[in-house]
Amino acid sequence: MRPGFVVTLVSASLLLLGAAPGGGDTAPLPARMADTGGGSQLITAEASALSSTSGTLTWWERRDGQWEQVGSAAARFGAKGLVEGAKRQQGTNTTPTGLYDLPFGFGLQAAPTGTTVEYRPVTANSWWCQDNDSASYNRWVEPLPSDCRAAESEKLSSYTTQYGYALVIGFNYAQPVRGRGAGIFLHVNGAGATAGCVSVPEDSMQRILQWADPKKAPHIAMGTVSGDTALTRY
Repeated sequence: MRPGFVVTLVSASLLLLGAAPGGGDTAPLPARMADTGGGSQLITAEASALSSTSGTLTWWERRDGQWEQVGSAAARFGAKGLVEGAKRQQGTNTTPTGLYDLPFGFGLQAAPTGTTVEYRPVTANSWWCQDNDSASYNRWVEPLPSDCRAAESEKLSSYTTQYGYALVIGFNYAQPVRGRGAGIFLHVNGAGATAGCVSVPEDSMQRILQWADPKKAPHIAMGTVSGDTALTRY
């Protein structure tokens, strides 16, 4: 059999299988997503499955019409894995999937040099109200208002490691639904899985704060590799 004929047969077989030499979908993840928030900066937090408590966080920027990876880090999720954001219930230790904005940053440490997002310093009076009966539900409060029970809220200064640097994730934030969950952040790693937040190493959190530009409308998408909560569906 002629060598040229063999090449022709192999090429035809690859086409029939839907593949090409060196093929595969090489488009970056944001380019394959249904929505990226309308800006030119995006963070993706991807888990292999809903039961996962760890995965990968990647931050991207759109330049000259193309999404480019800027950085990546190992990420931790809720101790009970992830759940569709619209179905999440408070106190379940699950990370809500979906696409969200990043309203502002905060921390016990000073903002990293070059930070341009709003960054609030945590003081002894800084709280995140998680009391479903409070008018300040899912809001930063300073000091704690009388209608927000301390036992149902987080005193931010108590989390000396995790809240060294953080970004608020806009889950259930714009129009809070009582019982769905409050205080979902991107923050520094603690000892293990989170109570529903996403966490990364401290140096990565610093780099993200330095990179995030409010003029570029950064968003975060949290989800799985495949299935109903795949990142490409958001």
